[in-house]
Amino acid sequence: MKQIVENPSNVRSADIIVGIPSYNEADCISVPTDTASRGLEEYFPRAKSVIINVDNNSKDGTRDAFMDTPTKVPKIYISTPEGVKGKGNNLRNLFKAAVELNAQAVAVVDADLKSITPQWIQYLVEPLMGRFDYVSPIYLRHKYDGTITNHIAYPMIRTLGGLRVRQPIGGDFGFSGRAARAFLAEKLWTDKTGNFGIDIWMTTIAVARRFNVCQAFLGTPKIHRPKDPAGDLAPMFKQVVATLFDLMIDFEYLWKYVGPSRPSSIYGFGQGMDLAAPPVDVSTDKLFASFRDGWETHGELWREVIPLADFRGIEEMAAIENEGDFTFSSELWARIIFNFAVAYRNAEEADRDTLMEALIPFYHSRVLSFVNKTSDFDPRQAEEYLDRTSRVFEAEKYYLIDRWDHAKSVNGRLFG
Repeated sequence: MKQIVENPSNVRSADIIVGIPSYNEADCISVPTDTASRGLEEYFPRAKSVIINVDNNSKDGTRDAFMDTPTKVPKIYISTPEGVKGKGNNLRNLFKAAVELNAQAVAVVDADLKSITPQWIQYLVEPLMGRFDYVSPIYLRHKYDGTITNHIAYPMIRTLGGLRVRQPIGGDFGFSGRAARAFLAEKLWTDKTGNFGIDIWMTTIAVARRFNVCQAFLGTPKIHRPKDPAGDLAPMFKQVVATLFDLMIDFEYLWKYVGPSRPSSIYGFGQGMDLAAPPVDVSTDKLFASFRDGWETHGELWREVIPLADFRGIEEMAAIENEGDFTFSSELWARIIFNFAVAYRNAEEADRDTLMEALIPFYHSRVLSFVNKTSDFDPRQAEEYLDRTSRVFEAEKYYLIDRWDHAKSVNGRLFG
């Protein structure tokens, strides 16, 4: 089944592409489309540009909303075939378009953005016109937004790749035509990558393949549809983390020998970073219930995954009766993630989804611990706390390597 392409302006080449991945975003997509056009007109008036909506065959009128948005920059609509979903599959179509149009720079922005400005296009594209191949965003987010980023993706990419990329799954980024060709050539592509695993996949590939990576201040806070980590993020969580673990297996020969992390190059000056991000509601009662239910449902599996010395800490967590008292150390959190990564590596493919399900209550417990520890923190204090957590992950990397090298699957068990 072939992709669906509408190219009314008959675009055959482009210097710059702005890509907008979507699925049922008819009520939102006009905002980033209009803003992208204005950004391209203002900051790159001499470049041949195009805006491409890479869609999942939306049935809510997304295509019409995109194509009917008045713009001076030409537009192309590309859709996956009927029944093929996933952000990663959309972006794979964008990689192909970038190669076919021989684009120098590609910026990607989320379809549900409300805070995007024309400067976002400038900041994501300009580094690609120089020596950089991959641009990751820096923007202010509420301390309880981006929980998968804050508690897993950022500390892990920093520990494994040795580069501090603060928003490795931020959703808004830039990549060069050279990077697009490299993404298409990568052998590791799974159903998880074709869905929400795509962002961590791209960032990890860019870092592991030693592309020139930078971060860009986008100025305004990211404002989009808020998601309660207690209720909305389980499918994304499983796809992101499983993709990360898949990449750990493929790139073992690299990450085991990476030393302490270093700052990335940063583009821009952080204008507007003092603006307040919108609040995010967190259902702490649901987070607490998830962990307690997980103890009942997955306790035996947890005991198999986590060595006894660390499991005692899990037992102490299970004994906490009041959600407001629930906290645990960053050292234990890092070791939980590391042990699940090793278990995932050792497990049969059929058992890996069960492992991801068993990890979700720990993710919820970490968010609850963070909320309880930082309830009175301002954004700077919360960010400093997250930075300290990432440093703990790096300090515990010796533990990951030891478990990775010595824990083996024996008689169907995750550890012997």
